[in-house]
Amino acid sequence: MKKTADKSPTLDSLMDEMQQMRGELQRFIERTNQVHIQSIVSGLKNDYAALISKNHIEQAHDCLSSRMIYDCVMHDTCFKIFLDFLTATSSHIKDGKITDEIVEDYKTQLKEMRKKGPYEKCDTCFQEVNRLFEKQIDLMQSLGILDRQECAVPVTDYPDEKIVSEIVEPIASPIRFQILQAVSSETRTFSDLSHLTKLRGGNLLFHIKKLQEAGMIIQRHERGDYVITEKGFRVLSSIREIYCILCKTPLS
Repeated sequence: MKKTADKSPTLDSLMDEMQQMRGELQRFIERTNQVHIQSIVSGLKNDYAALISKNHIEQAHDCLSSRMIYDCVMHDTCFKIFLDFLTATSSHIKDGKITDEIVEDYKTQLKEMRKKGPYEKCDTCFQEVNRLFEKQIDLMQSLGILDRQECAVPVTDYPDEKIVSEIVEPIASPIRFQILQAVSSETRTFSDLSHLTKLRGGNLLFHIKKLQEAGMIIQRHERGDYVITEKGFRVLSSIREIYCILCKTPLS
């Protein structure tokens, strides 16, 4: 009796099929995560923008009160001008939209105000206003409210220290990278992250604060869930692309 050809799949064909399925599943997860992140950021901006804006104004009031030159005849006048300026800039957090042109216009306003300052000690007060303004801009960029226009910058012109302190160092720790990946797919509580990292209390809080200071994750409210920011998601996506390039693994 003639034997029929063995049509059972070979190990190689099974491996190829499994690899293909794995790739499709990975792409599905990434697309789902992107939608999830966009939903989180959108919901965060809608639900908490007013609260975040109010918080920044209160912080600005406290910082100006403690760091401006107090024994100056212009103190009260300048205090009101600076607080009004920071109140106006923080309004874009609630509006949910700001452009590079608007940012540059605000910077020009600050420069013009400085020219009118009659004393050398005015530098102290203006440095504080600039610091608070830049802090607002960083937050708006992290929330996706400000979309910086991309420009070609020579490799030698990149700010080394800023790149290391704001991007490389915050994710250089395996624990922090693990946290960033965890919050990229869904919101996570402190308890969730503690269970994931096997860290507790101050040890875990140290790593969370590092990511928060870098603008990669934020907390919805005091003792609330942690979510990834637009900056955090872009950093994570860029790392994946670099990894795929180095491993010569196709992205799609």
